[in-house]
Amino acid sequence: MRALAVTPIHLPAEEIRRRQARYDRLAPPGLEVELVDVGAAAPASLDTDESVRASERQVAAALARAGQGYDLAFPDCVLDPAVPDTVAADPRPVHGLLKLSATYLAGKGVRFGAVVRNEAIAAEFGKRIAAYGLSPYFAGTRVLDLPFEAIADTGTWNRALGAAVRELASLGATAVINGCSAVDVEPADLPARIVDPTALALRLLAVEA
Repeated sequence: MRALAVTPIHLPAEEIRRRQARYDRLAPPGLEVELVDVGAAAPASLDTDESVRASERQVAAALARAGQGYDLAFPDCVLDPAVPDTVAADPRPVHGLLKLSATYLAGKGVRFGAVVRNEAIAAEFGKRIAAYGLSPYFAGTRVLDLPFEAIADTGTWNRALGAAVRELASLGATAVINGCSAVDVEPADLPARIVDPTALALRLLAVEA
């Protein structure tokens, strides 16, 4: 099964290569992921509501113009830009990393929270959880207040998780979604497990394959 992943923002070639290598490493047998850049018209980062909306428009356009040869598609973003809230009639289904991973956790009765990079992402994350009808399972979001560069800096990102995860665990979360599709999650002694939404979503998609 071949999947098309579209970046939510315009990225330099070296970051595309890093993210593609991550997909190559995470994709289970039977699932091949090809990552493509959304295009130069998209924002360079998601820091405001305006940039989130622009990302959504550009991802939708990129998915619409994608060529044949893919069995499914998804945005390379935990905010699920341009992912339909309900089943769409498109013969090539568009999945969401957040929709897949959060629905799976809720289906198992898990109360979960999330950590994200900034306030704009936190606001959109909450809207997506509500749109998917998962608010009863959601303990909330905590903002790590990290620069964009921290996405590719595994050590910096993971070191920032501790206090946020402990606070969410105190609110009843037993799992915390790591709110970025392109960050590797490291093992840590924390009171709630950290969920890599990309790794989990790929495993779920591979079941279909």
